[in-house]
Amino acid sequence: MISVGILGASGFVGAELLRICAAHSEFEVVYATGDTQAGSLASSLYPSLTTAYPNLIFDEYSLEKTLKCDVVFLALPHEASLQIVPEIINKVRLVVDCSAAFRLKDSALYPSWYGFEHNAEAELAAAVYGLPELYRQELKSAKLIATPGCYVTAASLALAPLVKANVISTTGVIVDAASGVSGAGRALKSTNSFCTVDEDFTAYGLLDHRHTPEIEQVTGAQILFTPHLAPMNRGILATCYARPIDAANTSTASLLAVLSRAYAREPFVAVRPASPSTKATLGSNSVHLSARFDQRTGYVVVLSAIDNLTKGAAGGAVQAANVALGLDETTGLSKVGMYP
Repeated sequence: MISVGILGASGFVGAELLRICAAHSEFEVVYATGDTQAGSLASSLYPSLTTAYPNLIFDEYSLEKTLKCDVVFLALPHEASLQIVPEIINKVRLVVDCSAAFRLKDSALYPSWYGFEHNAEAELAAAVYGLPELYRQELKSAKLIATPGCYVTAASLALAPLVKANVISTTGVIVDAASGVSGAGRALKSTNSFCTVDEDFTAYGLLDHRHTPEIEQVTGAQILFTPHLAPMNRGILATCYARPIDAANTSTASLLAVLSRAYAREPFVAVRPASPSTKATLGSNSVHLSARFDQRTGYVVVLSAIDNLTKGAAGGAVQAANVALGLDETTGLSKVGMYP
């Protein structure tokens, strides 16, 4: 068995990592931190974990205990990961960071988009972006994986094949995406309380959401990104708009064909004519894609649905870890959503 440590296991992403690791035939969670919940049973905070982890107690962070693990997942704030990763990289078999601390390859972007100076240039250079559908070969030798942002996963998988195939223009691309409330994390804020979110639908992060440069980095396109908060627990639906390079030879069928060819061998990506829905991907590591070409306006429309906590965070992290560890990529991960 591969011993696993999860730092920040008491948050939503950490809890999802625990859920997935419980179904993973090669992973054994031996260490789980949750500093604000240290000393308490994981099952007290998350009763859903009771049968899998009846005796698991959240611990405080210890470098010594962390270094005893084979694989360490970090579900921590960005600056905490920035501090910890240099202490553990190359001292454990694999580090998988779910924060944004090592996603952006240009360290100069961090002060403006994340509000802190990046002081781990060597680790940033060593980090491999954890999106297997686009970076599988690089992941095979990874020692540090930077797990993509949830919105970035949905938008990049929708747009990247069309950019690569020279089907859409890389300027003026619009990504309009909505996420469930769990994307805001477990900590209670005025913006994610029940009374604020219920019966409401609102845009936020106008013109300056921090996932913007990450989507641009992955797709190579100029992005106008507007996220929305939807009154649901989990899920992301991204609707992406772009101009075709050759409108005369673009059609709905041709767009679907490009996406289908790009993802023909991908175990978690489904390309279908039907419009994707978040409910269809709930609890799974799957991505559902579709596309349209509107001859009247001349726009390409690409739609993507994922579960923000699974494929958009913990599931994507485990999938990338499986690749880096030489395991079957699908181990521990479901392709089937929970319905109803």
